[in-house]
Amino acid sequence: MARVVITPQSVVEPFGAVTAGALDITFAASDASDGNTLAITGKELLLAFNDGSVAYELTIDSVDDEKGRQDDITAYSMAVGDYVAFGGGLTTSKGWIQSGGVLNIDTNNADILVAGLRLP
Repeated sequence: MARVVITPQSVVEPFGAVTAGALDITFAASDASDGNTLAITGKELLLAFNDGSVAYELTIDSVDDEKGRQDDITAYSMAVGDYVAFGGGLTTSKGWIQSGGVLNIDTNNADILVAGLRLP
């Protein structure tokens, strides 16, 4: 399975120039068959939106942390129209960072739209 890369979008820094479109966020359909991946440096947020007509699910894969613990965010249910944000410890803590410095995301339908934001 070759996961589809979510390219992080840069957020305008404080006092940065704000031009037309500079604050827009672009969402893309998740890849329900191959999954997605987001490169992480510790400054990222993963946003998801259920654009479908029924509830769908999102899973974030974990890996063993320094104490051998693992705990996926499994089948997080998103109702129709739900927006969710994952960040903080997911992008800086051992247990979430896969080999290659990425976060792995799986959904059960392409109607879950995803976007990665990289904070300044």
